Amino acid sequence: MRINRINSIYRPALSKEKHSLTYIYTAISKPMGYPGIHEFTAMGLLDDKIDYHDSENQVKVPKQSWMKERLQQDYWKKGTHGCTALLGNVQDDGSIKFNRGMDMYNYDGRDFLLFDDGNGVWVASVEPVVTTKRKWDGVLVLKEYTKGYLENECIKWLTEFLDYGQKHLKEVSKPEVFLYTTKSKVKSNVVLNCLPTSFYPKDIIVQIKQNDHVLSKLDGLETSDVRPNEDDTFQRRDHVKILKSDVSTYSCQIIHKTSEIDIEKVWAGGSNTAIIIGAVIAALVLVGVLVLVVSKITGKIGRWTMLYNL
Repeated sequence: MRINRINSIYRPALSKEKHSLTYIYTAISKPMGYPGIHEFTAMGLLDDKIDYHDSENQVKVPKQSWMKERLQQDYWKKGTHGCTALLGNVQDDGSIKFNRGMDMYNYDGRDFLLFDDGNGVWVASVEPVVTTKRKWDGVLVLKEYTKGYLENECIKWLTEFLDYGQKHLKEVSKPEVFLYTTKSKVKSNVVLNCLPTSFYPKDIIVQIKQNDHVLSKLDGLETSDVRPNEDDTFQRRDHVKILKSDVSTYSCQIIHKTSEIDIEKVWAGGSNTAIIIGAVIAALVLVGVLVLVVSKITGKIGRWTMLYNL
C-alpha cells in the first residue's frame, strides 16, 4: 500500500518558458525489505531534483549546488517539509501574484483528496474518503491555515528562493561557443553552425561572417532564435549552407553584453575547428572555450502539514 502526496508549484517566467516546483511524498504501509525502498521518501524538484529525504537517513540532502551554498545548515537538519500545490502569475515587475492552489493526495497512484483553495473546501475523488472530506470541511482552523499558507507563505518563499536561483545564474551566465559543420542534403555543401549556449540573460548578438561580411537571410542564414536550456540558461543556433570548396574565411561573433563577452571564432576550413580571435570586455582574455555549468532556479519550500486521521 502506497500513499503519495504531490505538491506542485508553477511559476511562468517573464518570457514564455515556465518553471515547475514539485514535492513528492511517498509512504509505504510496511517495510518492503528492498534496497532503496524506504517507508517514507520525500523529493523536491524544480525542473530538476533539488533535495531528497528518506526515513532511513533522516536528513535532507541538497541536489543542486546553489541549495547547499545559500541555505543555512539548520535547513538540512529540520527534516522534510513542503509547500502545497500553487499556481502563480508573474507580473511586469517580476513579482508573483497568487492565482490558485490546492493540497492533493493520492493512494496507489489515484487521487483521493485535495483542498480547493478557490472554494475553500476539501474535495473527495473516491467514495471511501467522503467522510474524511466532511470532517475536514468542519475544521475551520485547518481550512484557514491551509488557505493562508498557500496564498501568503508559499508565495513569499517561492519568490525568495527563485531570486536565489536567479542570482546564481547571473554569476555564471557567460556563453560557451561552438563553431562546427554538419552534413548537408547536397553532397557538395556543408552546414556551418554557430552555437552559443549556457548564457543568461537571453539577450545576445550572433553574427556569422564571410570575409568580414555579416550574413543575413538574403545569404541563406537561418536561426533557431533563443531557446531555453533545461537549467534555465539559453542557447541559440545560427547556420548557413556553404560549398565544401569555398575558400572564404568564415567566422562567428558572439556579443553578450550582460556577461561582458565579445568573442569571435574563425572556422578553420575542413578541419572543422574554430580559432578564437576575439577578446573579453573588461580586460578578460579568453583562450579556448569557456565551459560553465549552471544550477537550476530552485526554491526552498517548507512547512509542517496538519493531518487528521482518515
